[in-house]
Amino acid sequence: MTAIAKTPRRVRKRATDPDGLQPSPYSTAKAWRNGDVITRLSFFIFGLGNLLRKQIIKGLIFLAVEIGAIAYLATSGEQYLLKLPSLGSAEQTKVKVDGFWVYQAGDNSVQILLYGVMAIFVIILLVIVATLSGRSAYKAQSVIAEGDKPVSIFEDVRSLTNHNAHVGLMFLPTLGIVIFTILPLVFMISMAFTSYDQNHVVLFDWVGLKNFGAIFSSTGEVNAGLFISVLIWTLVWAFFATFLNFFFGMFMAMIINRKTTHFKGFWRACFSMSIAVPQFVSLLVMHTMLQRDGAINRLLMGWGLIDGPLPFLTDATWARVTVIIINLWVGIPYTIMQITGILQNVPAELYEAAELDGASWWQRFTNVTMPYIFFVMTPYLITTFTGNVNNFNVIYLLTNGSPTPVGASAGKTDLLITWLYKLTVDRSNYNLGAVIGIMTFVVLSVVALITYRNSGSYKNEEGFR
Repeated sequence: MTAIAKTPRRVRKRATDPDGLQPSPYSTAKAWRNGDVITRLSFFIFGLGNLLRKQIIKGLIFLAVEIGAIAYLATSGEQYLLKLPSLGSAEQTKVKVDGFWVYQAGDNSVQILLYGVMAIFVIILLVIVATLSGRSAYKAQSVIAEGDKPVSIFEDVRSLTNHNAHVGLMFLPTLGIVIFTILPLVFMISMAFTSYDQNHVVLFDWVGLKNFGAIFSSTGEVNAGLFISVLIWTLVWAFFATFLNFFFGMFMAMIINRKTTHFKGFWRACFSMSIAVPQFVSLLVMHTMLQRDGAINRLLMGWGLIDGPLPFLTDATWARVTVIIINLWVGIPYTIMQITGILQNVPAELYEAAELDGASWWQRFTNVTMPYIFFVMTPYLITTFTGNVNNFNVIYLLTNGSPTPVGASAGKTDLLITWLYKLTVDRSNYNLGAVIGIMTFVVLSVVALITYRNSGSYKNEEGFR
């Protein structure tokens, strides 16, 4: 019998890592190194160690997962895995049967790519469950060697509602993130390395970094000049859409929150009503009103303020300024509501200390109010900036990316996200759209990480400084 390091079942002082977390006495490495034959076989026959050590339900769960995963791989996953390197080669054919032409479907590269990625995820799941099975078997082996009885399934379930509650509570969200976020993300990233476009809808191949080269080339419907232009406008738009909303919303909230302002509830209700109206309805109405023959131009000409219609949506500069202003009207009410809650929770002693020091209202604002608001709202500003980079609704519903130069795949007000939409939905260039999606992710992740890691909210999480 393989020697087992004596580890008390429930109480033992162990060395901790730098983060203060105790290392598990039942790690995968220890299970393989110190486990007996049954424990080691449990890495290949899931649940074997649990079944033989009378943890029947737990062992059956491990075994059912293994059987289900292997059954999937054997019935459908294997064929997609084998075709994944080539993404399929059989084209659709037609044959004559009883005097009638019958079409026989060939390979579909989209299905091969999708189900191939899913099969890889199933294999990763098998590896993870294999380690869990081995560790569980080793734990049962250790407990029996110490003269105790292995933990039953009911005790495991009970622990999930007590000291291991975080495991049970995080399981479903983690599973949802894997299925609905990570899996589609890997599929989209994989698509960026293929020739999946309008000329290769059914069958396409791996092309490596060719699509990334197209983004930085000097010719083509997607080129370096166009990409840099759209990227710069996206960042400019996100900056103004975020910080103009923040500062105007903050000043409006402070004005409403002043002691001398009457009917505070009425003013807040007025701003809240604009949030209640569906955003797409407001944007489509504004799109109609801003046309050359729309209500705003007609009204201004009727009052004699202008001689001809203003090019709100037909001139690049006018259109960009217009979408920023309209976004103020859409976004300021949200900021007012958030700043109002923060202003009502600023520690009163900070203001009292400032007044005792003889600080003016401007000094109190710059040294107390603003730092406190920034400390609380830095994570929100980062997420708002990210949301504005991906703000599809305002741009697409208000201008549809226009004005668009002749022959260009992106308009002067297109963001990376609306350009991606046009490349995929309108032009069926899914590979180039995937590249744009990856570049958007890279830009956002770099900006968000650098900004947040240098903020007070990250460096001083325990309190306001």
